[in-house]
Order: sequence, then structure tokens, then C-alpha cells
Amino acid sequence: MKLPYNPSDKNSVIEYAKKLKGKSLRQVCDLNILEHSYSGKGNFGQVLEKFYFGYEPNSIAEADFAQIGMELKSSPLKQLKNSEYRSKERLVLNIINYINVVNQNFENSDFIKKNASILLIFYLHQPDFDILDYLIKLVDEWSFPSTDLEIIKKDWETITKKIADGKAHELSEGDTFYLGACTKGANALSVRKQPFSKIPAKQRAYSFKQGYVNHIIASIANDPSEIYGKLITSVTVAKKQTIEEIVIEKFNPYYGKTIEEILAITGVEINTTAKSFYANLTKAILGIELDKEVEEFEKAEIIVKTVRLKENNLPKEDISFPNFKYEEIVKEEWDESNFKDILEHKFLFVFFQFENDKLVLRKVKFWNMPYSDILEAEKVWVKTKEIVTKGKIVKEVVGGTRYTNFPNKSFNSVSHVRPHALNASDTYNLPTKDKLTKAKEYTKHCFWLNNTYVRDEIYLK
Repeated sequence: MKLPYNPSDKNSVIEYAKKLKGKSLRQVCDLNILEHSYSGKGNFGQVLEKFYFGYEPNSIAEADFAQIGMELKSSPLKQLKNSEYRSKERLVLNIINYINVVNQNFENSDFIKKNASILLIFYLHQPDFDILDYLIKLVDEWSFPSTDLEIIKKDWETITKKIADGKAHELSEGDTFYLGACTKGANALSVRKQPFSKIPAKQRAYSFKQGYVNHIIASIANDPSEIYGKLITSVTVAKKQTIEEIVIEKFNPYYGKTIEEILAITGVEINTTAKSFYANLTKAILGIELDKEVEEFEKAEIIVKTVRLKENNLPKEDISFPNFKYEEIVKEEWDESNFKDILEHKFLFVFFQFENDKLVLRKVKFWNMPYSDILEAEKVWVKTKEIVTKGKIVKEVVGGTRYTNFPNKSFNSVSHVRPHALNASDTYNLPTKDKLTKAKEYTKHCFWLNNTYVRDEIYLK
């Protein structure tokens, strides 16, 4: 079959691809061949490859348009209320070959050969639409900005070193900044051999984190956002220092100083009673304007947590996460759960400690949860899902107070579940009526990190 574009001419491929903009697959493909049987998460991309670009979907190591070294990737968008587009999910790239990658360096790696130049096609995901009717919104070629490439190279090296250390089964997206190693497979049983351990490792693929994809979208849409401040201002800086080293270097002069002293040194005026006070104080220390977000943190989806320590080093409070919805948790599997997704992020902990009545900056620490602790957190999640599914939330009611069966601090050293609501009537619907109280809704709850865990495994380590 003669292709409607020249696969050895980059401009011809891009020009043909751009004809998709503003259209759906149903509009641009021959209707006679759209009796497709592709199913699963990647079905839009498979139809696009076969019925628009005219080649069979494949998983070969080289780029899709091999003659010009260009890879084709399609990804869904969501539209915000202000009409701006954001990525609906991370952008999954090629499968990590654990056996081969340990013998490669970044410059000649399968990753670079496959992804140095990417033809990106973003479509608007609309839940009740057939995939053939999704509107394609953005089409363009994309390649790594030089500064980002240095960070991505370090991420690739971090992933490769973990595999070389016989720990492919312990890989986590929280290990890295922009380039993640996400699970990729039909189910939790999709595993591969790794070279330096007999433990089977989950199949994983390189991926750009969702925050990073949002920046790609902005660059393609010619929307250079003014809301970001940069920590890394040049390729030279990116080669010399990691994001982690830059942040710690900026915080270091303020260790041992009170909040009042930090404010005086930075000269930044911040409302000390505002909910955003600690976030703004972090920006002031990093030299970022208060009305801007830290670009590197947004790209890497870093979660910043400020912790106030008592004089005995125990955090004043446990660390909360967003509320879970009862009707959603019963439909989740652990590997795709919101809680596991959060725990696989990279965190920046900022520790202040009470000295008499003043708070003193003690340290900052980048952290992601170790594999063994994620397994412990999974036990809390599994128990919680089971309780909600069976409708056995309330254990007993004493004097009008409800006591639950949810895992408490004595159940697990890492995490527990307890309310996170405005009051008892701030509720979510239940998928199964509570057996004891017959309630059809229940006070909002969330997962928490135990304050003892934060002290022992994050602050003191």
C-alpha cells in the first residue's frame, strides 16, 4: 500500500500528522477499515498507527518512523474549567529491558534511540465517547530541551543503577524527577527476569511524569507560562548539580534559624496566618517569587510537606493525604490505587522544631518511600478496602461516638486510617450500607503517615 506521506522525510510525516488537528479518527480514516478489534488502554494509539499512518502497531526497539528516527506517541488531555488543557495521565514510553539496559550508557541507550524525537498527538478524552470520536487538539514534533535532558539523563542513570544493584523489583516512580519507571502490563502478574537477582520484577516502562507532560503541552500550544520560577537556569547548572543538591544548598544557610530570622534575611513579606504560609516560606528560601510555582517541582510532581517537630523530635501531627472516596476504593486494585500513586511520588520534607515558643528550621530532605514500607502501607489499604466492601466500618457505638474497624496506629508501623473531615456530617456515600448503623454515607476518612514513622524513617535517618 502506498503511504500518503514520505516516511523518510521528517517534514512530510509532520505535515501529514498535522492534518489530524481539530479532527477525529472517524473523520480522517477510511470508514470501511474502522471495524477495529483493538482493546485496552492503548487502543486509540493502535488505531491511529494502523488506520491513519498505515503501519502495524508494534513494540520494536527502534523508533516508529525508523528512517527519520521519530517515535509516534498519542496521549489524552482533559480540559479545565478555564478551557486550558492538561495531561490526563503520564506519557508511557518504551518498556525497560532489565537485561540489556545495564550494559548501555545513556547516549547509546534504547531509551534515547527510541525517544530522542517524538511526534506527539494529544486528543481530548471525553468519557462517554467512542475512541473514534475523540477530537485531536495538539500535534507537533518534540525533543528534549537541553536543560531537561541533563535531569532526564540522571533519572535514567538512577533507574539503571537500581537494576544493576539487583533491585529492579524495588523500582518506584519516586526514585526520580522527570523520567519515571511506571508499571506496565495487563496485571500485577506481568513480570520480567532481572539480571542480578532471582526475584521477578514487575514489568515497567520509562514514562514522563504527568507534571512534565503538562509542560510539553504548554510548549506545543505556544503557551509559555509566566507562573513558574526556575531553580536551574542553565545547562551548565544542570550538569553540575542535581535538583536535590540545589535545594539543599539554598536551605543550608537557614538551618538553626527561627521563622522570624528567615523572614528578616530573605526580606520577603508573607502573611504568617495564611494557609499558604509554609509554602510561601519555602519559595522565599528558594528565591522563587511568591506568585509563581517552582517549575522543577511541578515537572517532577514533588509533594512538599512541612513538619513541625516537638522538642523530643516527634512530629506534632501525623501526615495526612487526600480523602479517599468509599465508592472508588472498592473498585481499585492496589497497583492502580490513588494511595500507592501518592506514595510513589518524590517528597520534600521541611522540618521545623519548637524551641520554647519559636519554630527553628532543622533540615530539609528529599524522600520517597522505600519498597519494604510500601508493602506495609499496602496492608493498610487492603484492610480498608475489605472493611468498606463488607460494610463493616463501625465496630461499636459508645455514648453516641462511633468507633471503627479501620486500621489504627497499632495495626501498622507506617500508616493508619482516621477521619479527615470538617465534622461528622461531612460525608461520602458508601457502596455498601454499614451493617451496624445501617448508614448509607460515612464521615470522610483518609490515609495518614504515622508521626513515629516520620520521625524514625525520615527525620532521624
